[in-house]
Amino acid sequence: MGDAPESEDKPDAETDGGVRAYTVRLELVDEPGELLRALAPIADNGGNLLSIHHERGNITPRGHIPVEVDIECPPDRFDGIVEALRDAGVNVIQAGEEHYGEEINVILIGHLVETDLSNTLSRIEDEAEAVVEDLSLAAPDGTEAVASARARLAVNSGRSAAVLAAIRSIGTDKELTVIEPLVGGET
Repeated sequence: MGDAPESEDKPDAETDGGVRAYTVRLELVDEPGELLRALAPIADNGGNLLSIHHERGNITPRGHIPVEVDIECPPDRFDGIVEALRDAGVNVIQAGEEHYGEEINVILIGHLVETDLSNTLSRIEDEAEAVVEDLSLAAPDGTEAVASARARLAVNSGRSAAVLAAIRSIGTDKELTVIEPLVGGET
């Protein structure tokens, strides 16, 4: 009797296994087959592709291609899709509600080129779980001498301390000096 609450008129996708739409932002290497490789884990884990925005003319600071994929899936499958993408080696920049809410700047000083700067940046992204948004390199005495780099990093909210600890570890491993931001400030 009486009016039924609105929640009884519409099923709740969170509890009934219904589907929801999600956006996943990826960063792909500009090589044949990379987009297909990134889409396979979505389909293999129960995701339905809604749209792809492939920004081939736009390059990320690491020289990769940003791709935005809209999918739909049951809420209980979404985390598995994101995990499968990461397991496949796909760099997931944003997944659904997960996004990088903080930005930190660090300065690295040392033999950056000789210790493989590309590897250092990849390790920061993989081990520190940060995205290198911008990089400025200064090598006034040439690439074989001591150089400095300022890296602007996007990190998940509340993870700055863990990110900086991972970067310190990478710096120690590569004999680099790491200059960190002041707490609550910038470098």
